[in-house]
Amino acid sequence: MPADDIVQTPRGPARVDLDPPAGPPRALLVLGHGAGGGVDAPDLLALRDAAVAAGLLVARVTQPYRVAGRRAPAPAGQLDEAWRAVLAVLRDGCPGVPLLVGGRSSGARVACRTATTVGAAGVVALAFPLHPPGRPERSRAGELATGLPTLVVNGDRDPFGVPEPGPGVRVVVRPGERHDLRGDPAGTAGVVLDWLRGQGWAPS
Repeated sequence: MPADDIVQTPRGPARVDLDPPAGPPRALLVLGHGAGGGVDAPDLLALRDAAVAAGLLVARVTQPYRVAGRRAPAPAGQLDEAWRAVLAVLRDGCPGVPLLVGGRSSGARVACRTATTVGAAGVVALAFPLHPPGRPERSRAGELATGLPTLVVNGDRDPFGVPEPGPGVRVVVRPGERHDLRGDPAGTAGVVLDWLRGQGWAPS
C-alpha cells in the first residue's frame, strides 16, 4: 500500500497515511482521529514519530465523512463499519505481526468497539471521552472492556472525564492536560511507548 492511499469502504472512501519503520515492522499500529479533528493532531503525530522510531508500522486513518469534507461525525455504526473495512485491507498488507488499534477521542472509541472483531492484540486510547461534558451519568466506560491489554492516556483537566482502571486497562493521567493533549505531546507519546515496550511490542 502506498504511503498515502484511499481505501474504499461501505461508507465511502477513507484515507490512510502510512509511515513505515526503517526495517521490518515489529507491529502494525492503526490510529483514528477525533470527531471534528484529523490525523494531524499533535498527540497522534507525536505517537506516530515515536512508534515508527521504535520499529512499528503506523497507519493513520481518516474516516469517510472527513474525507468528504464534513466535520459532523457519522453515526457510531457507520464509523465502525468503515474502520473495519480499512483494517481488513491493512491487515492483508501486513500479515504476521501484532495488530494494535487506537486513536484519540472518538477514534479511541471506534478502536475499542471493534478491537476484538478485527483481531487486535491491544488498544491505545488517547483522550478517551468517558462521558459528554457535564453528563457523568452517560458513561462510556463499558467500551473499554475489550478483554485486551488497553492503555488509556487522559488529561486531568479533561471535561469529558477520566476512566477508572479495570481488568487489563491501564489508565495514565497527564497533569495539566485537557482533552486535546496539546501541552506535551512528546510526553504522551513516551507514556505509550513505555507501555508498548512493557507488552513486548517495542524494543526495550
